[in-house]
Amino acid sequence: MSLKRKIALTLSVSFSLLFGIVLIIIYISFDDFRREEFKDRFIRRLGFTTNFISKSKNFGEEAPIFFNENSDNFLLNETILIFNGQKELIYSTLKDQKVTWDKNILIELDKEKDIYKEKSIPEVYASLKTINGENYYILTSAYDTNGRSKLAYLKYLLITAFITCTLLIGFFSYYFMGKFLRPLEDLNKEISEVTAHKLTTQIPVEQSNDEISILASSFNTMISRLNDVFQSQKDFTASASHEIRTPITRMAFQLENLIKLEQHSPDTLSALQQMLKDVYQLSDLTNSLLLLTKFDKENIQTIYEEVRIDEVIFESFDRVQKSYPHLKMDFGISEETQENAFLTINGVQSLLDIVFINLLKNAAVYSDNANAKILITETENHLSVDILSEGKTISEDEQPKLFEAFMRGNNSQNISGSGLGLRIVKRILEYHGAEISYASPAENQNKFSIIFNK
Repeated sequence: MSLKRKIALTLSVSFSLLFGIVLIIIYISFDDFRREEFKDRFIRRLGFTTNFISKSKNFGEEAPIFFNENSDNFLLNETILIFNGQKELIYSTLKDQKVTWDKNILIELDKEKDIYKEKSIPEVYASLKTINGENYYILTSAYDTNGRSKLAYLKYLLITAFITCTLLIGFFSYYFMGKFLRPLEDLNKEISEVTAHKLTTQIPVEQSNDEISILASSFNTMISRLNDVFQSQKDFTASASHEIRTPITRMAFQLENLIKLEQHSPDTLSALQQMLKDVYQLSDLTNSLLLLTKFDKENIQTIYEEVRIDEVIFESFDRVQKSYPHLKMDFGISEETQENAFLTINGVQSLLDIVFINLLKNAAVYSDNANAKILITETENHLSVDILSEGKTISEDEQPKLFEAFMRGNNSQNISGSGLGLRIVKRILEYHGAEISYASPAENQNKFSIIFNK
């Protein structure tokens, strides 16, 4: 998840939780207010009833008229039960209905004097009043239809407000975070464009003291230092490789002349031939390093040319055969190859020569019969080259490290080498967008497969 989304999500969740708590507090507070207001209406109704009883001269006759004329003035769907001191029902607003009540309330009134049951439905308010020297138990019940409808409407409004505000805060958080982090995204884009050949490129720094400007300034400083180190290393590699080539060439020329002389003993001749192979190997390694210092993945494509892969293989074979005259090659084109295939790819021929020189040299050194089988297959999207040789295979434990620098398997014991050949091969193929893999399809059989994307 991107930083923008993380911040927007965090803000949205935090706001939603805080806003939700506030809305819950509002709902609970309004519910408390409703209950208190309803209780006040009960008390006022009780006072109104008590005042009527105290002034009434003939309660039995006047009560029906009084409560009929004054019903619902304070409470909705009210029911009033009035009992005398002996807890006998003397009046009820219910007509033509069987009147029932909770006798425990009358008993509790002897102790509590006032009882309010707000959680019951309907809500009940009962009180024991002494009027004109006589005790009266007055029970009033009613439904708070108006208050509860307002509470339900408030609940609907709060839920709607919560959902709407949550969606809005999520949208605006993502929108404004995008604007706030836009300089950071621009910085990331400019950093991603910096490569080994663009280390001199400086990132624009705005004249401000915010964290992004400080980060950009620090990055420019780091890039300058890296460029100095990288350029020094590159210059050293190029200079060293170039200076080493001249004495290596002289050594190879002198060894070739010595070998041509016929007065050497067999041991001396063998030693000179081995020395010449080592010199050729050192020359190839030096040439590889010199070429690799000139290119990277970004700038190599600017010098791509159309290269016939079969011609590269034959030229590489001729060069390897000079050092290993016993090497043989069986070249073939797969039946799966299209009839109109040209066996061409886009690349740098000098680098591709190094690839096949190293692979053919491995076939000459590590195979039992100094024989390399080459099979080319070209399809609409790919061109693959398989190089097979017979000899001791590489163990499964060593295969994952095969293309690492200075990696030499158990099959290379007593064979001279630097352990850099396959690493250089892999790097060159990566520059060409190609892949190389190793497999052992049969016993004592080594197979290197190269796949070029067209």
